[in-house]
Amino acid sequence: MSSNAADLIRVARDEVGYQEGRSGSHWNNIQKYSPAVPGLEWSQGEAWCATFVAWCAQQSGNGGLFPVTASCAEGVAWFKDRDRFTDYPVIGGQVFYGPGGGSHTGICVAYTSSTITTIEGNTNDDGSSEGDGVYLKTRDRKSSWVYGYGVPDFADGVILADPQWRDRQGAVYFGQEASAADQPNGGSRPQADSSGAGGGDGYEPFPGADFFQDGQHSDVITRMGERLVAEGCSAYAEGPGPEWSGADRESFRNWQHKLGDSGSDADGIPGPKQWDALQVPRG
Repeated sequence: MSSNAADLIRVARDEVGYQEGRSGSHWNNIQKYSPAVPGLEWSQGEAWCATFVAWCAQQSGNGGLFPVTASCAEGVAWFKDRDRFTDYPVIGGQVFYGPGGGSHTGICVAYTSSTITTIEGNTNDDGSSEGDGVYLKTRDRKSSWVYGYGVPDFADGVILADPQWRDRQGAVYFGQEASAADQPNGGSRPQADSSGAGGGDGYEPFPGADFFQDGQHSDVITRMGERLVAEGCSAYAEGPGPEWSGADRESFRNWQHKLGDSGSDADGIPGPKQWDALQVPRG
């Protein structure tokens, strides 16, 4: 069996509706997944969202592409150690929630410009990190609760929304909308779509935080400023123009505040999620 997102998602979808056991009038975290994952038998009776992801990976032939752990924080570290972690949605990727990604986890099965669709174990209708079963959830893609995504090294390639992955072998960039139906078939890894045509979104990819510094001159800055004006975040006395300025930084700080960010997350220097939310059009 070739490792791929489609099989992973099929296995996960078949589990939607499964519920853990009850002791008296309370849910008890007793479920079928812990005993079935070698090395995680000890986790029976514990929070099992990460165990559910490991089970789905093994049942679908993707076992070596996901961490075998009951800890969300260890799962984040596993992907980061392999340079396979991103702030952007990934079809079949492991999504992590909460501070440092340590609160809850699931599998991303689709995304749009504003939402992610996930399958998560040990949650409920409210979407909390302590629940009673396996649920199909729709969540706010830009929410601060979403920490990031592990990127599995599927043999058939991976579809994701991170523009920084455009040139990586086996990755296809679908910027604003994708689902398992977009997953390539046939066991061959696709070439990276450097043109952005796959699921093309028409928006400027994040140029990196180092781009925004004194002396930088680019039409990208003008288009960013025009979007900030349109969003009611202007701090410009005139312009905007192509040279990065204090007015650009203050205008972007206004945008960060509009998104609900504060402190070091509202320093006026664009971050990837904040840039993605602004949707600066391509030149």
